[in-house]
Amino acid sequence: MRLLTLAAAIGLAFGVNTAQAEPVNLTLSGGNPGGLWSLLGAGIDRAVKQSDADSVVTYQATGGGFANIGLLAANRTDMGLVHNAEVKIALAGEAPFKAPVTNMRAIGYMYNWAPMHFFLAKSIADEYNIDSLDDLATTKAPVRIGVNRSGNITSNVALFMLEQAGLAKDAVEANGGSIVQAGANDQADLLQDGRIDMVTNGVFVLHSSFRAIDENNEVIVLDIPKDVIDATNERFGTQTFTIPGGSYSNQPADVETPALGALLVTTDQMPESTGYELTKALIDHIEEVKAVHGSMKALSPELMVDQNVMPFHAGAEKAYRKAGLLK
Repeated sequence: MRLLTLAAAIGLAFGVNTAQAEPVNLTLSGGNPGGLWSLLGAGIDRAVKQSDADSVVTYQATGGGFANIGLLAANRTDMGLVHNAEVKIALAGEAPFKAPVTNMRAIGYMYNWAPMHFFLAKSIADEYNIDSLDDLATTKAPVRIGVNRSGNITSNVALFMLEQAGLAKDAVEANGGSIVQAGANDQADLLQDGRIDMVTNGVFVLHSSFRAIDENNEVIVLDIPKDVIDATNERFGTQTFTIPGGSYSNQPADVETPALGALLVTTDQMPESTGYELTKALIDHIEEVKAVHGSMKALSPELMVDQNVMPFHAGAEKAYRKAGLLK
């Protein structure tokens, strides 16, 4: 008995904490099965298991970021992957949302390097001496512009950028052009068939869809005016990104453009302790997430914390402060 009492006293004297962190058991809403977001889900699951073998993150496929925000707003999922631009729209209560969504909290960025690309047929560029997005407006070139389908965030961003450059739908049509809404693969086919002149989308540099456009067509990558970039970043929470010169066949110089990013998001209903353990696991075992795809090699704890589109979850903020990533 004296030994037990002495051991307890020593434990108290030296501040020993025998409490064990609870494993996390969370659902993550992502995107299409087999896509990058599903791979991120697997990486996040592996990261939490490295911290506690009993932890699990279960991935569920959904329609994407807007759908995930709807689930988060209704507290029907623990976490979701969401684009920064989708967050800004939700916070403002704009379509497709009927009111501001205010219960979301950030765990952190997963990536912020999905830049908007504007590929224009070189024949049009040469004929009208176009090298920048705003040249389309000033030259009044009759351009058929491909934009992603409604409901895909790149559609919102592309249409906004076109409007900022003087290319609202009525102006495009007044010049004899048109705006054609089609998915990324369909846009590539339409360009190759000569039914559109420009492709727009926001995914990684040298994404397979972009390589196919570059290899199968004579296209240039349009420069984006700084005022358009600044307005887009303000509107959508995007960040300025540089597409390195030489990334595509007819792109000798760097091109600056807004870039979409994907955030891991939870709600204010997640306990602080859970948010802390989740974020700490990601900080400590970020290599598990980086390993899911070659495009994720730039992911780091420093990047995770580099967001200002929404408040951090209290547990995530605590983990970042303890790691010296937030002050």
